[in-house]
Amino acid sequence: MRIYLIGFMGSGKSHWGRLLSASMKVPFYDLDDVITQHENKTIPEIFSEKGEEYFRMLEKELLTTLTEANGNMVISCGGGTPCFFGNIDFMKDNGKVIWLNTSTPVLLQRLMKEKNHRPLLRDIPDYEMKAFIVKKLHDRKLYYEQAHLVLPEETLSLEQIKSAIEHE
Repeated sequence: MRIYLIGFMGSGKSHWGRLLSASMKVPFYDLDDVITQHENKTIPEIFSEKGEEYFRMLEKELLTTLTEANGNMVISCGGGTPCFFGNIDFMKDNGKVIWLNTSTPVLLQRLMKEKNHRPLLRDIPDYEMKAFIVKKLHDRKLYYEQAHLVLPEETLSLEQIKSAIEHE
C-alpha cells in the first residue's frame, strides 16, 4: 500500500511518515529530501536559482517516479505538492492520502522556529506569519480536503493512524 501524507509545512508529515513506515516495514521517502538529493541543492537554492515553476515540475516528476517504483511506501509530500499539476488526483488514484490537519497556532509556533530554513517563509516578517499561514491554508484547503483521511495531527498517535488506514 502507498501512503501519501499531506498537510501544511510544519504539520509533522516527515515525523509521522518515518514512524509509520518503520511500523509497516515499508520504505519512507520525504519528497523534499528526494528533490534536494536529485538536484544536489537545498530547496531554497532551487527556488532562488530556478524558480518555483521548475521546482513544482520536478516535484511532480519525482512523485511519479517514486510511485511507479514502489508498490508499498510512505511518502511525506511538500506542503504544496497536492496543489499542482493534478498531484492530488494522482496520489488518490495510486494510494491512500492522509491530511495531517494541524491548527494554525501550532503551525505558527513550529514555523517561527524554523522560518529561515523554509523558502516560502524566509522573507515574511514575524508579525505577518499568522496571516500568511491562514491565507495559504485557505488557498490549499480545497486540495487538502480531498484526502481519503483527515486526521487532527496534534492529538495523533501511531496506533490511530494505522487504525484509520485499516478502516478507511
